[in-house]
Amino acid sequence: MASSSRKKSTSKKVLVTDLVLRDAHQSLLATRMRTEDMLPVCDRLDRVGFWSLEAWGGATFDACIRFLKEDPWGRLRKLKAALPNTPIQMLLRGQNLLGYRHYSDDVVEAFVKKAAENGVGVFRIFDAMNDLRNLKVSIEAVLKAGKHAQGAICYTISPVHTIKHFIKQAKELESMGCHSIAIKDMAGLLTPPHAAELFAALSKAVKVPLHFHSHTTVGVANISMYKAVENGAKHVDTAISSLSWGTSHSPTESMVVAFRDTPYDTGLDLELLQEIGFYFYEVRKKYHQFESEFNGVDTRVEINQVPGGMMSNLSHQLKEQGALHRMNEVLAEIPRVREDLGYPPLVTPTSQIVGTQAVLNVLTGKRYKSITNEVKLYLQGRYGKAPGKINEAVRNMAIGDEDVITCRPADKLNPEMQRLREEIGELAKSEEDVLTYAMFPEVGRKFLEERAAGTLKPEELQPAPEAQPGGLPPLAPTDFNVTLHGETYHIRVTGAGHKTEERRPFYVSVDGVPEEILIENLTETVPTESAMVDTKRASKGSKRPKASREGHVTSSMPGTVVEVLVKTGDKVDAGDPILVIEAMKMENEVPAPVAGTVTAVNVDKGDSVNPDEALVEIE
Repeated sequence: MASSSRKKSTSKKVLVTDLVLRDAHQSLLATRMRTEDMLPVCDRLDRVGFWSLEAWGGATFDACIRFLKEDPWGRLRKLKAALPNTPIQMLLRGQNLLGYRHYSDDVVEAFVKKAAENGVGVFRIFDAMNDLRNLKVSIEAVLKAGKHAQGAICYTISPVHTIKHFIKQAKELESMGCHSIAIKDMAGLLTPPHAAELFAALSKAVKVPLHFHSHTTVGVANISMYKAVENGAKHVDTAISSLSWGTSHSPTESMVVAFRDTPYDTGLDLELLQEIGFYFYEVRKKYHQFESEFNGVDTRVEINQVPGGMMSNLSHQLKEQGALHRMNEVLAEIPRVREDLGYPPLVTPTSQIVGTQAVLNVLTGKRYKSITNEVKLYLQGRYGKAPGKINEAVRNMAIGDEDVITCRPADKLNPEMQRLREEIGELAKSEEDVLTYAMFPEVGRKFLEERAAGTLKPEELQPAPEAQPGGLPPLAPTDFNVTLHGETYHIRVTGAGHKTEERRPFYVSVDGVPEEILIENLTETVPTESAMVDTKRASKGSKRPKASREGHVTSSMPGTVVEVLVKTGDKVDAGDPILVIEAMKMENEVPAPVAGTVTAVNVDKGDSVNPDEALVEIE
């Protein structure tokens, strides 16, 4: 791949990027595929002739250190060694890199430099707000490293997201030095006629190659892809068939067949692709516990623009509240919140920002009665410039008369690399380790500590249900409902672990979320802590007092305590922040409902909490 050339090729041959090593399993298997299941097939992947293989970035970095206990930099190096002929592509969130906040320019530059040195050849760079100022430093760093810079535009639908708007952005990306431009249709909104119209207009407006990326959530991405290619798209994203469809992507083999014997023929070896498909068919079984229940075609996104992953998040949160019956209210509220915030595209992290606020607006009974910290930061301009006009009344409720940032947000940040090096100290054995800590400070530090102690252990994979005697198929999973403290949960038993004399693990899903329950034989007079259920839902049986009066501080939704801001004896005024709660990946300050003295603090940092509990007591 000639990264230095930006002239559009006259050949109509379609160039294919396969997403099986990143976005496919991120979409279908919660990003849980391990490196050990990638390496055995790399030789075949490398012989196909893909333009690139997306294998890094997105959520893979977080999943590696949080769940798989793998060094993401080590994964990159191993994949590069196993794929000598195929460029590795990564997804980079511009100034956010792989995290959820903006990093200083020196962190961005250091990260891109090290990613390039360790094996990334193509950087797909986007910003959730489509604020191209947030791509500037990343693009410059990629160009400096001599790698391929692909600018990505998040596709969405709103009164401000017109063909003219997208053309303006494409021209700006081209002027910034991008070697190619991708339309990133993260919700699968592009229909065939709109894909034809958009790519026809873009191909006339810019000279660099155009790349089509979409998801098959709605079920029309294959046709949209073909129309995009007919109208100027040179590159397409697909996923090997055994990890395609649903919230994933168009099947590679199917699109190779579709383009065969046309001017767009990919020239890829279908039999080799089928071999790879069979390999991942078997690998997928290993990760059955992470399969989503939202893997089918879902055309609701065309009505409410809610991506499939966001829909499953909303469903889970409403189930936890015992409010699933209010889903239609939330779906109706999301477009209103999105309009109030100036029509941001619904992609990480803006999808969580909008979705969580919509849930709060519905469940609290009053719009913006409780406003998440992320919405406040958004309305301050800390994520960038909104595509449309902000509702000033909402902004005033959130941040009052605080100044709004109008410059590039990162211009407000001081250099961070030296501070990060000092904070992580000797745990970091390389600059890559410092960057791991920079991306996810708490999780990154824990990973590096466990590595130093030799205690890294990946999460356990649940065994597949065993067959009955005589080779009969396994029994159907046991499904039942459990009602606890007035809330009902759907439990599905998915398997059981090795039984010992003392204990046995059982694997279940609770409202669709995989959990492990450890059942222990209680021979002691008093149950020990290890005999308790070991799941993230331990707080359901919490001994905290029920919220019963005005001075009881509660959370508006289930979540985790991120910070406790008061202690017993503190004097507080009504409205003062008391706690910070994280729910749906968003942080929410919990204010004091009354003025008075804190008489009890019933939570610690890291505790799981529920809405009916008195977390702090004020008199």
